[in-house]
Amino acid sequence: MINPAPASALLHIPTFHDVQTARERISGVAHRTPVLTSRTANARTGAALFFKAEPLQRAGAFKFRGAYNAIAALDTLSRKNGVVAFSSGNHAQALAYAAGLQGVAATVVMPRDAPEIKVSATRGYGARIVFYDRYTEDRVEISERLAREQGAALIPPYDHPDVIAGQGTAALELIEEVGEIDLLVVPLGGGGLLAGSALSARALSPTCTIVGVEPEAGNDGQQSLQKGEVVKIPVPKSIADGALVTHVGDHNFAILKNTVDDIVTVTDAQLVETMRFFAERMKMIVEPTGCLAAAAVLHGAIACSGKRVGILLSGGNIDLKTFSALLDGR
Repeated sequence: MINPAPASALLHIPTFHDVQTARERISGVAHRTPVLTSRTANARTGAALFFKAEPLQRAGAFKFRGAYNAIAALDTLSRKNGVVAFSSGNHAQALAYAAGLQGVAATVVMPRDAPEIKVSATRGYGARIVFYDRYTEDRVEISERLAREQGAALIPPYDHPDVIAGQGTAALELIEEVGEIDLLVVPLGGGGLLAGSALSARALSPTCTIVGVEPEAGNDGQQSLQKGEVVKIPVPKSIADGALVTHVGDHNFAILKNTVDDIVTVTDAQLVETMRFFAERMKMIVEPTGCLAAAAVLHGAIACSGKRVGILLSGGNIDLKTFSALLDGR
């Protein structure tokens, strides 16, 4: 059974109740990742920063939450026929891992230039990989065809209510642990993490400001929020490979337009400096996409002095050769 995003009028928009249901489904399976602090970061910004460390999540990123929840929500027939997904890496790994844990076959459509560490991990978790060219081929068309041929459920990386609800559990845990916050800063690619986080933040810390962060080269979300409708752009080029999308999802934007206060951008150079900060000061590897929110705070793109700030570090899946080359400026 294929489950593409329906027409706008028919969208099923998840609520905080769905996030709570997702938390029950993933409880005992997904890690409750730690919330970390840094005196150096606090001194640099004049704020109290709380970093939700999703690089320490299963499969190395927050994506495991949404993937596991979406598969767990499937009916028996859909689970029997397997699942299909498209992803540049983190959703691919997460879906493959989550499917294997639940005894469900998985096929993942990945770009040929996806990081090798993510391709290897996806294969290692048991998924079948179908490659495509992100600049000349349509991954959605390919995935929908495969889903039809297999009778499988299509679980996209962000434009899906159960994926959004699962991603929202990260912010739920963050706010439960540290209490109400003044500002929540979240990486933005397709919008699953930001939309889910917004549902949790509006329920648990309703007065907080919510800001999404994109790579400067791919500010489709920023343009969309300013225009009030989904804006599509050419495939961007940035080291933040997990955020290289052409537009935010329909389900996601339906939430973002009513809950998110602002969307800002950061440069690749700022992402590299932030990667270096986490490695040197907090002894943690965070991939470029995972650094988006922190980079905006640490480089002053968002005013946060005197505030309690929740920051989602979305993932840590980067091979050491690439990590070293970026830090060395190669």
